[in-house]
Amino acid sequence: MESVAEKKEIENNNNSNGDNAQPILDSSSSSPLSATADYTNAYNNNNKEARDFRERQAHDLKAGLHPLKYKFVFWYTRRNPGVRTQTSYEDNIKKIVDFSTVEGFWVCYCHLARPSSLPSPTDLHIFKEGIRPLWEDSANCNGGKWIIRFKKVVSGRYWEDLILALVGDQLDYGDNICGAVLSIRFNEDILSVWNRNASDNQAVMALRDAIKRHLKLPHSYVMEYKPHDASLRDNSSYRNTWLRG
Repeated sequence: MESVAEKKEIENNNNSNGDNAQPILDSSSSSPLSATADYTNAYNNNNKEARDFRERQAHDLKAGLHPLKYKFVFWYTRRNPGVRTQTSYEDNIKKIVDFSTVEGFWVCYCHLARPSSLPSPTDLHIFKEGIRPLWEDSANCNGGKWIIRFKKVVSGRYWEDLILALVGDQLDYGDNICGAVLSIRFNEDILSVWNRNASDNQAVMALRDAIKRHLKLPHSYVMEYKPHDASLRDNSSYRNTWLRG
């Protein structure tokens, strides 16, 4: 697949939408029969995702476009002061636009406001279609996030580099990645990358290494990891992190 960066000059009048992606099936079985049924459902679900991708890819290629491996959605949150509740937070999340091709990405991205122009506190999200930027979402609830804090003067560049790596499927264990968030705050900006499984240590550490490599992070930057179930318990996204690396 041609890289996203190579297509930056493509005309902005090409865009494409794909079929809806399916959430990951999360089930627990108490008998061999139910386990077999769950396996069959998961298998059929995965097959449907594969068929949807092939159909979307064929449609995009026929149109002369360059399909991405995943369809993504940009979201925007203007956070209100006070204690976070699921209802209040979910009400504030607004879908901006979705895209599934290189051309569609640049059409969307070139029209988005730059992070430096956004008020504080604000969150920008980019997630795979079918996954909401919520701790409680079925694709996120067993996962966590790597966190990096940046000075405001450099956060926009690192955010763009991360988006390009994510959209271009350049990060290791890409199937385990749900999305990324840039949190605009008063004194700093915070970048986080969300993954599906906080208990898969190999995937968690590989993601850390891939982020460091693609962002070319200086050694002075510290990355922190926090599972989403810990965030649910202390009602905090970035405090009381569990792992530093």
